[in-house]
Order: sequence, then structure tokens, then C-alpha cells
Amino acid sequence: MRLEALAAILLSFTLSPAVFAQEAPSPGGPPPASDAAAQPQQGEDVQTLKVNVNLVNVYFSVRDKSGYITNLHKNDCSIDEDKATQTIKNFTQEKNLPLTIGILLDTSGSQQNVLPLEQDAGARFLKEVLTPKDEAFLISFDINVDLLADYTNNAGEIRRAINKASINTGAGTGSVTGHGSARGTLLYDAVYLAAHDKLRQEAGRKILVMLTDGGDQGSQETIKTATEAAQKANAIVYVILIADRGFYGGFQMGYSGDRDMEKLATDTGGRVINVGNNGKKLEEAFDQIQDELRTQYLASYTPTNLKADGTFRNLKIACGKDQKVQARKGYYALAGGGNDKDD
Repeated sequence: MRLEALAAILLSFTLSPAVFAQEAPSPGGPPPASDAAAQPQQGEDVQTLKVNVNLVNVYFSVRDKSGYITNLHKNDCSIDEDKATQTIKNFTQEKNLPLTIGILLDTSGSQQNVLPLEQDAGARFLKEVLTPKDEAFLISFDINVDLLADYTNNAGEIRRAINKASINTGAGTGSVTGHGSARGTLLYDAVYLAAHDKLRQEAGRKILVMLTDGGDQGSQETIKTATEAAQKANAIVYVILIADRGFYGGFQMGYSGDRDMEKLATDTGGRVINVGNNGKKLEEAFDQIQDELRTQYLASYTPTNLKADGTFRNLKIACGKDQKVQARKGYYALAGGGNDKDD
């Protein structure tokens, strides 16, 4: 199934006013007492009270020199939005909250010799992480972006889809982008489509795990628009940098994509794990992601700035000295919700 023209899903909810029936008055008796508020007389000012609950949800993990910290409470942490301190309303550890996982698999020519490692480690990761209440999907990207497996909680189904993935350089067919040679890697397009078309309408914890060397060629999207799409979907991006040294002339990192991958990951609350072309390190990278998912916190607050003006709000979370907080850098204040905001 191709993802070139995935339709965005728009959900609208209409709240119908409740109608309360009143008991009919008995004939000849006095009129029943009314609990309704007195209606304003003509000419009086009418004031309308509008209640709007607008919670911003932020998932994060905290670690120190000894590892991840799992015993924090609401008073242990603070959240600043655009340097204004916010009041945390809810604070929980969310290791059992349903999880939506998108696996993005680089199947461009540069991954020829490491694809089998990615297939084995990725399938094992999903087998260990997925529970009946979780869902995952699989996307491959090269000169195309393809949905290899749609939402499922069946790890075996994902494994079969991963094993069918193959390297595609487009040899003899030309570039589908029309730019340059046939070899291409639509990395940013894949991130954008996964975040915007697959994850944005999902609730709860959402992560993208991308296995790639970090190089992009021919995408219509950019590092900026791909990052924005992930932030608007409240999706955490983990990038596992895995490279075929032979393809890059013997150098482990013969490209410049690692810097962009660092920005994509850290701005969304994830991180980059560099494994070279080492299968053992690749398995350890997936284990590290599992550990983080088991130690995540969820903090919710009503922002002091309630304007839904579409601007980006910078977030800073602190949980004590010498403790490193891993969280997204901010969110977009979108009209009508988004970013896991409860409106």
C-alpha cells in the first residue's frame, strides 16, 4: 500500500444540549417551583460564562548517573512554557498506557548489508514491546514511501512484513522525484507521512523508531516540516543510526545526516542511538528504547496562555539538580486541539 496520498482523518464532535423534562403542573394547583435561573430583563447586560478545559500533555523520562528515575512525584518537577511557570495538574508514571509505534525502515541502497540486522532486531523489539492494547505499523522508505503493515497488535504480522522488505534503488526506472539520479532516500517524506497521516489522530503515547543512516535525497518535505509534523502529532522520534561501512568506503559515518537526525530526535523528546553496523549494538539500542518506555512520566497542565494562535510554545521541564529530562522541546498551540490537548 502506497502512502503517497494518505488522506488526513478529521474528527469532529458535536455536543448536543441536554433536554430536561419537567413534570406537568396539576390542574388548579399552584405553579411548580422552578430551579431555573431568572432570565435577564430586556436591556440588561448578559454575561456568558464559558468553561474551557485545555490540558497540555507532556511525556518525558528522567535519568541521572545511576539510570532512569522511577519514583518522582508532582512536586519534584516543574514545567515552564515560554519561561512562564505552569501549574501541574496531573502527574503519573505511564508505563502501562497504550502505545502506538511506527517503525520506519530505510530500504535505500546504502542499507544493503545491514537490512537483515534491522529486520531481526526490529521484529524482536516489537515482539517484546507489543501488548494486546498496543498497536504498530511499518513503513519502508527509499525512492518511495510504502506502508508495509498497517495498525496491528500482532507482532507476527509485523515480522512477516519486515522480512518482505527489500532494497530499492530504482535502478533502471529513474527517480520518482524527478530530481537527479535514481538512487534516493525519502526520509523526511516518510517521517512527515507517518506523523501527520498515521499518528496525529491517535491518542496516548506515540513513538516513531527510525532505522537509517540519516541521509535524505529527493524528499519534498524538509527537516523542519518533518520535525513540525512529529511535534504536532506529539510523537517521540527515536533514530537508530545504522550504516553500511562498505557503502561509504569503509567509514562508519560518511555522510552528514547524523546532525539533522539529532535535531529531529531531541526536538521531539527522543534521541539518536548510533550503532554503526554492529548487530549487538542494534539490539542494545532497542533495549534502551524499551527501558525508556517503561519509565515515562505524563504531566498535564492548563497553560496560562490560552490563545490557540498556532504559535510554537517552548517547554522546559526540570526535576532536580544533576537529573537529565528527556522531553519534547515544545508544542504548537493549534485551534481545535491537537498535540494530545484535551479541549
